[in-house]
Amino acid sequence: MIFKTISVIGLGYIGLPTAAAFASCQRQVIGIDIKEHAVATINRGEVHFAEPDLDRAVKAAVEGGFLRAATRPQPADAFLIAVPTPFRGDHLPDMAFVQEAAESVATVLKKGDLVILESTSPVGSTEQMAQWMAAVRPDLTFPQQAGDAADIQVAYCPERVLPGQVMAELRKNDRVIGGMTDTCSQRASELYRLFVEGECVVTNSRTAEMCKLTENSFRDVNIAFANELSLICTQQGINVWELIRLANRHPRVNILQPGPGVGGHCIAVDPWFIVAQNPDLARLIRTAREVNDGKPHWVLEQVQQQVANCLMASDRRGSELKIACLGLAFKPDIDDLRESPAVQVTGMIAAWHQGTTLVVEPNVQQLPADLQEKVTLVTLEDALQQADVLVMLVDHRQFKAVDPSVLTQPWIVDTKGVWK
Repeated sequence: MIFKTISVIGLGYIGLPTAAAFASCQRQVIGIDIKEHAVATINRGEVHFAEPDLDRAVKAAVEGGFLRAATRPQPADAFLIAVPTPFRGDHLPDMAFVQEAAESVATVLKKGDLVILESTSPVGSTEQMAQWMAAVRPDLTFPQQAGDAADIQVAYCPERVLPGQVMAELRKNDRVIGGMTDTCSQRASELYRLFVEGECVVTNSRTAEMCKLTENSFRDVNIAFANELSLICTQQGINVWELIRLANRHPRVNILQPGPGVGGHCIAVDPWFIVAQNPDLARLIRTAREVNDGKPHWVLEQVQQQVANCLMASDRRGSELKIACLGLAFKPDIDDLRESPAVQVTGMIAAWHQGTTLVVEPNVQQLPADLQEKVTLVTLEDALQQADVLVMLVDHRQFKAVDPSVLTQPWIVDTKGVWK
């Protein structure tokens, strides 16, 4: 069966690029999002967040008549669900958005359709999604009811792209295809091969779900090792970046770089899905999460120490000092603030500091709502001129271009080793 019309549910950082990729294959693509602003923006041929090359792809797709957006699901041949999967209290996964999307898609399904879950999810979520849809549409059969002969095929296929390189990596990276049956996997592979140049590797849905969680947990554990080293080295009076550089000269050692914590919607969230389902067994994964989640609090302590040093060297009061936080994004040179430790650190500094807290983030025009009344967004030049204490949180290229010799502030907390 040819996929003439494809629908992508959720037009965020993964959904919109995916929709644009399918549209570039001259397929009719209907993007669905509950945010009216996002829908209106896309229908004008514009984008509502920054990602290299995405604006051109969306503009071409809309002008060519291959992409349009709406707020309610419409009939299609294939549906990809790419909605958020946050966690709620005590780090338990919240599948409410997936359930809502699945049930809304179910209302427009017809025999022969394919539904793929792309959202990062706990093991068993694809099967649960199929059950939600079956409850809405008892007139159709699903894989858990009819196996390969089901009216609706269901699969799981996680994204594995890097913000800032999403459009290229969507095409070039391998995809793990986890169907609920062999037929589901085959159909899903046919769909992705429309634009994917990498290999489509087939497995079952539960393994595919665990694969995505495993990839991000692996990275989280390795980052936690680097972050823990930074704590130890500070106490021991050792430059952690020099230490890592030396250790990495070993042919079988590749330690990552420490930072103020771990951000982004994936690495900072996904490991908790494994912990939630396996609380007694996921001891290392839990510990890594706790190490990385604790790093922003350690950074605040370092800032407090530098402020104390600054006050000891001057006759001013704490309310007269200015602290500049450099960077809010969760990684360099992007505008994505999701789960960013830099945002968390900045918020904690502003809540603690009696004086002015300045923020430099060259990739955003407006501060997040919870910071707008607490801090002041300024240029890098203004921050370097006005601040008494500098806090390096994100190694944006503009920050790395600053020659350390021109800095007049002796009180610096550099969480990224930019000026060490």
